[in-house]
Amino acid sequence: MPVHLQIHGAVALLSLDRPQALNALDIDSLRSLREHLAEVRDRREIRAAILMGTGERAFCVGADLKSTRESSASYAEALFLGKQQAADAGLYIRLMDLADLDLHKPLIAAINGHCLGGGLELALQCDLRIASGNASFGLPEAVVGSIPAVSGLHRLQKAVAPAHAMQMALTGERIDAARALSIGLVSEVLDGPAALLDRAFALAERIAAQAPLAVQSLQSLARQTAHLSDADAQRLTELYWGVLRDTEDRLEGRAAFAEKRAPHYRGR
Repeated sequence: MPVHLQIHGAVALLSLDRPQALNALDIDSLRSLREHLAEVRDRREIRAAILMGTGERAFCVGADLKSTRESSASYAEALFLGKQQAADAGLYIRLMDLADLDLHKPLIAAINGHCLGGGLELALQCDLRIASGNASFGLPEAVVGSIPAVSGLHRLQKAVAPAHAMQMALTGERIDAARALSIGLVSEVLDGPAALLDRAFALAERIAAQAPLAVQSLQSLARQTAHLSDADAQRLTELYWGVLRDTEDRLEGRAAFAEKRAPHYRGR
């Protein structure tokens, strides 16, 4: 399998495993990744997930250009096909957009080595991004006569200041981990791959220990309020707060705080 799934308690580890191709995404890899993410979504005992690339050279360098260069149909023919059929007809980018999976569990990108093109677009769809010191980031599509095809520019402009996003996209230049940290593209930079994975698990386990419904509400609010006014955002925030108010987990959290003990959350 080009993507592996391992379960460690409440944390899932997904590994892109094509190191000889710098973990580039071919059709099989994309389908495998989506299948594993759907499993993570549907298994209630899993509360957080980590996405990484195997090997020391790359997290992911985007689409495998060797295997996706040819299209069996014109764009017009593929446009109105379903996601899987469209991918077979050359519109593989639809498989790289993970929004339709409706994954309400935090996904952490542990980025080691190159994170370029569709690889960066994949990382931008994760809730958290941390990196090792040898990581590099870029959207080089303009260099080969194209554009980031999976809302890469849109998501990058939401992750960092538009001036930084436009400079990366227009020049195709790469930035290193220190620069990525300084502009807010990643939240932490670690010394090496081992420290990176340790920190990813520490973050995932910390998230998994929180009340699942609260975590899912935070994810939903982050996605749904980014474009809203303060007043509209507050209305939606109040709605989620009200939904959580009488849950078993919120009652347990308040009781645990009063009793000075660790809470035991059940996602109810």
